[in-house]
Amino acid sequence: MQWFTPFTISESPYPISHQSKVLSMGSCFAQTIGQKMVDHKFDCLVNPFGTIFNPSSLVKLLEAALFQDQFDEAEILERDGLYFHYTSHSDLVADSKEKLIQKLLAQRNLCKEYLEKGTHLILTLGTAWVYELVESGETVANCHKQPAAKFTKRLLSLEEMKTKLWSLFDNFSRVYSDLKIILTVSPVRHTKDGIPENQLSKSLLRVLCHELEIRNSRITYFPAYEILIDELRDYRFYKPDLIHPSAEAENYIWEKWQASNFSEETQQKTSQIHKINQELAHRPLNPKSEAHRRFLNNLSQKLERLNGEFDFSNEMTTIQKQLDI
Repeated sequence: MQWFTPFTISESPYPISHQSKVLSMGSCFAQTIGQKMVDHKFDCLVNPFGTIFNPSSLVKLLEAALFQDQFDEAEILERDGLYFHYTSHSDLVADSKEKLIQKLLAQRNLCKEYLEKGTHLILTLGTAWVYELVESGETVANCHKQPAAKFTKRLLSLEEMKTKLWSLFDNFSRVYSDLKIILTVSPVRHTKDGIPENQLSKSLLRVLCHELEIRNSRITYFPAYEILIDELRDYRFYKPDLIHPSAEAENYIWEKWQASNFSEETQQKTSQIHKINQELAHRPLNPKSEAHRRFLNNLSQKLERLNGEFDFSNEMTTIQKQLDI
């Protein structure tokens, strides 16, 4: 009996390997897929400004990296003795304005490095709904729990998003000619906007990705949204909040991602590293037993063989500390 309808995802013309340098930015899928790549020893910078949901804020941050723009101090706010910036997520926080600006500039410079030397940019679009400051009209990446009266909410138009992203990608094509762009629409449900409103937003983002893809051969689309919404299509593939994909769904999409974006050789190496990660996560019944020491020695030898190609130095140090107990 067939319980769901699978669909074919084309292999990317620009596969990612362990020699690639990848920047992953945007909504929660960018975080999930980026972190899985980091865990499997890919050189991937994940959301340097925290989770960013809307295309307008993503463009603003990427342009800041491209043009080395400064961050407007007028967009800094203070809450409970901590300082935040409206262009970034609350993950970027400091106990003074000066320290916050320093953090933002450091992330901007790191982002620029990954654009200059990078092979791939993954952009995950979460929502076309944005909040704008009443006082300035500026779009915010995060409201930082400020009173609703400070903002107006509106839906970005397709033409507005297309113009901003196309201008950004056009600049990239001149400055970073080797950079390949992978677009995705986040499968995370923005139910606080309302179910019809969320669907409207996702529909606009999907059309946006399509129109950008057909205009530039360096842009490809990965159907993370479609995999969860159509192929999996059941609430059991969500976490208890019924908003975010479950771990099983994330792993399923990760498998599809590998098949589409990794060469067969890279998939084999990723599988090998996955097995190593499983062994590293093993928790023994008796850490001082002779059986566990043999297990650690065998694992240490595997890491030594792989360490020439992948950096397992931290893991090897951890194992040695356990053996020295």
